[in-house]
Amino acid sequence: MTLDKNKFKIVGCDASNAEAINRPSLTYWGDAWRRLKKNPVAMVSLVFLILMILMCIFGPYINGIKFDTQNYDALDKTPFGKHWFGTDNLGRDMFSRVWIGGRVSLYIGFVGTFIEIIVGCLYGGISGYFGGKLDVFMMRIVEILVSIPYILVLILLLIVLPPGINTLVFAMCLTGWTHISRLIRGQVMQLKNSEYIMAASALGASSARIITKHLIPNTIGILIVYMSMDIPAFIFDEAFLSFLGLGVQSPNTSWGALVMAGQGAMRNHPHELIFPALAVCLTVLAFNLLGDGLRDALDPSLRQ
Repeated sequence: MTLDKNKFKIVGCDASNAEAINRPSLTYWGDAWRRLKKNPVAMVSLVFLILMILMCIFGPYINGIKFDTQNYDALDKTPFGKHWFGTDNLGRDMFSRVWIGGRVSLYIGFVGTFIEIIVGCLYGGISGYFGGKLDVFMMRIVEILVSIPYILVLILLLIVLPPGINTLVFAMCLTGWTHISRLIRGQVMQLKNSEYIMAASALGASSARIITKHLIPNTIGILIVYMSMDIPAFIFDEAFLSFLGLGVQSPNTSWGALVMAGQGAMRNHPHELIFPALAVCLTVLAFNLLGDGLRDALDPSLRQ
């Protein structure tokens, strides 16, 4: 069988397009966002959290009833009329109280996490960068703080200090920063021998500039994942302490305080427990699912 060369075509290549880039280049954050969008669970969690934050901001104004307005003609009512989540034992609107409580819980979660990250990054960055005896001394302090039971410290501080939201945040942050400081220390010790750190040092950059401008920004992926895990931990701890009566005090309220108040009426008026408990559980679950998605999206080894 003979082949006819007229049936074949030499493809070759176009020299003018030899160096053309067919696929658009992506930055680290652009690629992370592309991979995060492919995770439907993480995206649903992100949308849900955005809606929860918006509702905590605008929710108390939707039905026009203040969260502390008492109505003795509507005590312990199931959802009806303007009271979409019902009322509590003082006739206060549960819909407004749930979203006001969400403000407090989310405030504690975000502010507490921000304080922990600032303190932990600086402490761990200094310890990891300088190393030696300073690192040994600073890490021994961290180990001592970690060895003290976290809940015991919280309860003792909340008993001694005057009650309030800021006191609660301070007590929760007092030893909570130790975990992120260990993570940052390990990353800094891994990065401090990199070429760009040596170049910055050779150009005369100070240690403070190297830590704050070069080392810590390169740990931002770990920080974002840690934030997504730490915020729900603060919310859950606040709910636990408020359930014990050591958290947010009246007239302020939070999800934990609402759960504590609702559990006493759980048998006869379950709506007073169900709505704040759902808010806590769904928010914590959404943060954890988003954290898992961020961890996968920010992992360079999974980049394709």
